[in-house]
Amino acid sequence: MGWEPLKDAVRDLTELTARCCSEPEVIKGARPILSKLIEDSSWLDSAYKEPHPEFYQQYLLYADPNDRFSIVSFVWGPGQSTPIHDHTVWGLVGVLEGAEKCQRYQRDAMGLVKPVGSEETCFPGDIDCVSPSVGDIHTVANALPNQPSISIHIYGANIGKTSRHVFKPDLAEPIHFISGYNPLSAPALDLS
Repeated sequence: MGWEPLKDAVRDLTELTARCCSEPEVIKGARPILSKLIEDSSWLDSAYKEPHPEFYQQYLLYADPNDRFSIVSFVWGPGQSTPIHDHTVWGLVGVLEGAEKCQRYQRDAMGLVKPVGSEETCFPGDIDCVSPSVGDIHTVANALPNQPSISIHIYGANIGKTSRHVFKPDLAEPIHFISGYNPLSAPALDLS
């Protein structure tokens, strides 16, 4: 199987982002592309499934040369989670292996973040959406106490070089950051 499912997703997303210009159209079109990509995890090389003992891993799988989208593998070891953060662009998160917990937040009139709704758990095949238009602030954690969880993320930009924010519950001012990626090179894809 190799990287063929990823290559197919890249081709489909390239066509989609060239054709669609509104966020709702792109999200609607990208959802079945991600759904197909997370049907089977055998295409993802084991190097991109490797957890770190201390913190989650964010491996770049593909970044569109025009920064219209990126595809990333996130690997969560037991007990690992993100801080409260945003994305500033649309994104789809599909669970490939394991399970993930997600808690959404929104900022109140004072600028402080407050939980919205209850924590949700996503399992293989489940897809969640984030964007400034539908809710963009959340935390994500591995839902499993004794094994890694892996998700595939598609973002409407090169997320590793996008300016974003971390939120502290007791601070109104967010902290700016750019995540970058863990130091594993993106796979070389022959898209011809």
